[in-house]
Amino acid sequence: MPNTNAAERLEIIRNRIERARKRFGPPADTVTLVAVSKTFSAEEIEPFLEEGQKVFGENRVQEAKSKWPGLRERYGGIELHLIGPLQSNKAREAVELFDVIQSVDRDKIAKALRSEMDRAGVERRCFVQVNIGGEDQKAGVPVNEAISFVERCRTEYKLEVVGLMCIPPEDQPAGPYFAHLAELAREAGLAQLSMGMSGDYETAIGMGATHVRIGSALFGTRPKP
Repeated sequence: MPNTNAAERLEIIRNRIERARKRFGPPADTVTLVAVSKTFSAEEIEPFLEEGQKVFGENRVQEAKSKWPGLRERYGGIELHLIGPLQSNKAREAVELFDVIQSVDRDKIAKALRSEMDRAGVERRCFVQVNIGGEDQKAGVPVNEAISFVERCRTEYKLEVVGLMCIPPEDQPAGPYFAHLAELAREAGLAQLSMGMSGDYETAIGMGATHVRIGSALFGTRPKP
């Protein structure tokens, strides 16, 4: 993908983020664009790095491990977010690879992350993932357990929980689910909301998103497995 294409796509998305941030009030002070680079190669990611995009999201620990250490050697200031489900046996590698873990959704994961952070002598910012639509096939803590789980993460596991994350149901308007997540965040005393993807990020910003996770609108159609 040529650099000009990466620059144009980034400019379009950044402009739309800023317009949405100002259109709905009161807006978040800033909205972080998390470029979702899962399934794309290091070579396909590099044009976006060259255009100044620094925050990226990956779904799988093993895939991230295969491409990001090399990219970090060539580009400074990268912030890598784990946005996919995390298994406890991958907690050590996740702590080593990622700066932010967005998919904390059960006590076993919280405990494993705390143990690995202590072992490595580091802290990683965390989002609690909420199953906002109550869908069986999706990860996330149930809505009615979200506040108590956030509190356990803070007090029992001493995690730096900075916000909530969700993926709303695909076949329904996203707005009410984003509004519900924002309400939960206020109740939990959390300032950050990771919600909104390529098809609905402007709606998410209107509901208070501080992080939007955008893949296909930047990188194009994902390669089929």
